[in-house]
Amino acid sequence: MDTLIQDESLFTTSASLVDSVDKRVLVLLRDGKKLIGVLRSYDQFANLVLQETIERVYIGEAFGDIERGVFIVRGENVVLMGEIDEEIEDLLPLHQLPVGTILAAQKDETERSRRLEKMRHQALHAQGFSVDFVDTDFY
Repeated sequence: MDTLIQDESLFTTSASLVDSVDKRVLVLLRDGKKLIGVLRSYDQFANLVLQETIERVYIGEAFGDIERGVFIVRGENVVLMGEIDEEIEDLLPLHQLPVGTILAAQKDETERSRRLEKMRHQALHAQGFSVDFVDTDFY
C-alpha cells in the first residue's frame, strides 16, 4: 500500500487566506471591478469581508477611488486577491483624479470600446461569421 503524504503547501484553499487577515488587499472581481480594503474575515467558500473598502477605477495612468466602506464579496466572484505592498504602491507612476473626472473618462472609454466591438462584429458578420456576444456575458 502506498503511503499518502499530505503537505499543506500542495493545497490552495481558503485556509491560505489566514496570513492576509487584517492586511490591505486588492481584490479583482469577475466583472472587472477592483476593490482595495482591509481583509477582516473569510469563510470556507472564500467569501470575504473587507473594511475601509474603496473601488479603484483605472484609466491609463490615472485612477480614481470611490469609497465603499464595509464590503462583502461572494467567493465565486473573486478572480484574484493579493496583499498590497504600501512602499511599492507609492512608487507607481499613477496619478489620482477626482471621482467625477475618472468616471467620465471611464464612460468615454467604455463607449469607445463598444463602438469598436460593434465594428468588429459587423466585419465578422459580413465575412459569414456568427457573433454570439451579449453585454451581460462575463465569460
